[in-house]
Amino acid sequence: MTFSTDPMHQASPEIRAILEKALSGHEVSQAEGTSLFAATGADLPAIYATADQLRQRVNGDLVTFVVNRNINFTNICYMGCRFCGFAKRTDEAGAEWLEPEQIVARAREAWDRGGTEVCIQGGLHPKMEGSYYLDIVRALKAELPGMHIHAFSPFEIWYGAAKSKKSYRDFLSELKEAGLDTMPGTAAEILDTEIRQQLTKNKLSTERWVEIIRAAHEVGIPTTATIMYGHLDGPTHWAAHMALLRDIQKDTGGFTELVPLSFVHTESPLYSQNPDKVRPGPTLDEVDKMHAVSRIMLHGHIDNIQVSWTKLGAERATQLLSRGVNDLGGTLMNESISRSAGASFGQEITAHEMVQIIRAAGRVPAQRRTDYSILEMFDNHDPEVQDPLVKRTGANPLDFLDMFPLAQPPLEAAQ
Repeated sequence: MTFSTDPMHQASPEIRAILEKALSGHEVSQAEGTSLFAATGADLPAIYATADQLRQRVNGDLVTFVVNRNINFTNICYMGCRFCGFAKRTDEAGAEWLEPEQIVARAREAWDRGGTEVCIQGGLHPKMEGSYYLDIVRALKAELPGMHIHAFSPFEIWYGAAKSKKSYRDFLSELKEAGLDTMPGTAAEILDTEIRQQLTKNKLSTERWVEIIRAAHEVGIPTTATIMYGHLDGPTHWAAHMALLRDIQKDTGGFTELVPLSFVHTESPLYSQNPDKVRPGPTLDEVDKMHAVSRIMLHGHIDNIQVSWTKLGAERATQLLSRGVNDLGGTLMNESISRSAGASFGQEITAHEMVQIIRAAGRVPAQRRTDYSILEMFDNHDPEVQDPLVKRTGANPLDFLDMFPLAQPPLEAAQ
């Protein structure tokens, strides 16, 4: 007797039918997505193989990254989101506020290190004027006209528009005119009213998040999309979240990628105050399923799936390249939000290190813009070797590559 080693043949009839439907080019429904997210056992390899096949169809062997710097201009915030370990009160130790010239100086430092993008977000400071967001963008574009500005979550847009007494559309139009290029689709958490009520007291409702994202797309500002999972949520919430993102994308075409964000519980008040109700982040299988099922549900609509190495680490991120992922995100240079929640995977992975990680996984590295246009292929050379901007005190993120003795050695650096 012979046994098939094809993962699809080992899957249950229900899951196999859903996956065959996806591979034939048909849309997976929200209910079917829930079944995929809830799957266990022998169904999992079939889900992962399907996600990998869909990734191959759309992205080939290319794995991308962006050379950028995170600049959090303030951590002062009074919104009280229960999952957040980043926010400080004005008089609290470690509270920070950056003036535009300080933000520009950090962006200039990134530019001089080869950075092509800054990602700018901050807390909702009670005394900040709505015009401050415009001041930041104008100052950056005046000093560094070639720098891509990826900035301001929908929560910040809500705040800035309210402070400025303007509609979301008018406020976003002013930001675009000032030079805002793209917007992070953060503050999404889980787009479910019941869950958001527990996470943020629904300060930014699902409806407002969707309204602001649609307004950004309508005025010509592309955005990313995110989901934060592994706390009070489950398969039904995840599938509904993906279906909603897909519906928006059908109407606007404005999403550039999906970035799943694992809940980091270590320093989160949500977990520390409710350890009996809140899970300490997703399980290993849930992380795999989140990236794979997202690829399956969003196929043909949002075809870039990024893994957050700041949440999971470089080794785990590399594993997810076989779960539908085609992007490793940014080099970051300074990362503080995940670290504030208790993540311990460092502040920066340099471009040279990104290329080694991607190549060790048997893929072709490329540096991209946020719109996913390619700036440089690294199929036959390496980026310049650089020290991290902030000296490391922990492990080298490439240490895990020692387990891959057949990985290609570094190539000659770009001249």
